[in-house]
Amino acid sequence: MPKVNPYYRGPASDHFDGTRFFNPNGRQPRGMGDLLRWQLGRGKVRWPTHYPSPFQQAKPDLSIEADRLRVTMIGHASLLIQVHGFNILTDPVWAHRVSPFSFVGPARRNAPGIEMDDLPPIDLVLVTHNHYDHLDLDTLAALNEEHSPLIVTPLGNDTIIRRAVPDATISVLDWGDRLDLEDELVIHAEPCHHWSARGSGDRRMALWAAFVIETPVGKIYHVGDTGFHGGINYRAAREKHGGFRLANLPFGAYEPRWFMQDHHQNPEEAVQGMIDCAADHVAGHHWGTFRLTDEGVDAPVKALEQALDEAEIARTRFRAMRPGEIFDVPPSSSTRQ
Repeated sequence: MPKVNPYYRGPASDHFDGTRFFNPNGRQPRGMGDLLRWQLGRGKVRWPTHYPSPFQQAKPDLSIEADRLRVTMIGHASLLIQVHGFNILTDPVWAHRVSPFSFVGPARRNAPGIEMDDLPPIDLVLVTHNHYDHLDLDTLAALNEEHSPLIVTPLGNDTIIRRAVPDATISVLDWGDRLDLEDELVIHAEPCHHWSARGSGDRRMALWAAFVIETPVGKIYHVGDTGFHGGINYRAAREKHGGFRLANLPFGAYEPRWFMQDHHQNPEEAVQGMIDCAADHVAGHHWGTFRLTDEGVDAPVKALEQALDEAEIARTRFRAMRPGEIFDVPPSSSTRQ
C-alpha cells in the first residue's frame, strides 16, 4: 500500500490521518479475504440481461419555473435536478460499464433516462466519490466539452478528474465546507459513511461526501452512497439544515448484509434515514441499472414498499425512480414524519 497519497495532501483532521480518510467512530471497508469469501459464496440472484424502464427517455425543458423542483432519473445515482434556474447533475454516468475496464465489470441493464444530447445546459455537476459507478471520467469529459459546468467534489477527487479533463472548472470541498453560488444557491459538503478507491492501492485516499443544495425554494440532500451508521449523519444533517424538501437516497446494492451493511444501507434503513433527516419527499436511487451485489433486480422495491407501509409513510413520498421518470417535487409541508 502506498505511503504517499497521490490525490491529496493536507493537515490531519477528525476524518483524515495525513494519508487516508476514514469514518469517525465508524467502519472501514473489509479486506481482500472477506471480498473473496463473498465473491466465491452462494446467494447471488440472477438479473435479466435487460431490465427496461417503463418510462420513455426524457427530453427535459431547458429550465423550469423558479419555484418548482424537478428531478429526472438518468440511472443508478445519476439524476438531473432542475431548481431555481439551475440544471444540476449528480454522479453522472453514461458509461456502459462501471469498471476500470471496458470489456468486463457491471454492465448497464437499461438505457440512460436522458440521452446526453438531450440534456439542457448543465450549470453544476456534483460528484460524491470516486467509485466507478459514481465517477465516470469519459462522461465528465463529454459534459465539460459541451457544457463547461462547475464540478463540485470532495477532497482528492479533483486530482483524478483533472488528469482526464485538464481544463475542467472544479471546486473542492471538505466535510462542513460551503460554496456560495449566484442567485442564493449554496452547496454544502456533509459526512456520509462510505469509502473510496479506483484500484487496489488507493483505498480511502480521496474523500467521499453527501451534498446539501440550499435554494430559495427548499433544501435538497443528495447522498450518493452510505451505510446507515446508526442514523448519525442523517440526524446531524437535520440538526444543521432543518429538514429537506427532497432527499435523494440510495436504497439498493445491500446484500449480503454481513459484507455490505457498513457502507450500503438497505431499504428499511433508507426509510429510517428519510425520517431522521426530516425529508418531505425522497427520490430513491442506486438500484436496477448496474448489478453490484447479490439481491434480485426488483428486491429493493419490494423491501422498500414493505418498509414504508410499516412506517406508515405514503409510498408516493419515497419514489423508487426508474430511468426517464420525472418527479415534480411538491412544496414542503408543515408536518413531517
